Amino acid sequence: MTFQMQNLARILQFSVPFSRSFHQCQPLNQIQLLTRLRVVDNSTIGKEAMLEGRPPKCIHVYNKTGIGTIGDKVLVAIKGQKKKAVIVGVKQKQAPLVPKFDSNNIVLIEDNGTPIGTRIHVPVPSILRKILKERSVAKQIDFTKLLSIATKFV
Repeated sequence: MTFQMQNLARILQFSVPFSRSFHQCQPLNQIQLLTRLRVVDNSTIGKEAMLEGRPPKCIHVYNKTGIGTIGDKVLVAIKGQKKKAVIVGVKQKQAPLVPKFDSNNIVLIEDNGTPIGTRIHVPVPSILRKILKERSVAKQIDFTKLLSIATKFV
């Protein structure tokens, strides 16, 4: 009988959860709804949000699948405002010769496509040139200014 009691105690010991603590969700590997992002330009609203520890969150991805990759335009909630941004680096698995980043990086833009900041602090993938030039439309959204403020290309 004591052997059965010991087995029962051993079973109960392993069935109890190991720890009961609160934790934050980790940043997602793909950019979708409510993904935490990192602003990598020197815009004032982006700097303030990152210093406060309240990074922007994705509200909407402007493509058919709803999952953002490099070069996609997203709508973000930052400091109680809605701003548009362009994804310049993602954590998810990439195609060959496209770098994978440690965080999901964005650059804030205005409605006409001009960047809010004047400099991008992180290296930008060189394939972004090809992607954004294909998506730039004459007399509408022009992403070439975004490429011109980048300091390094990978």
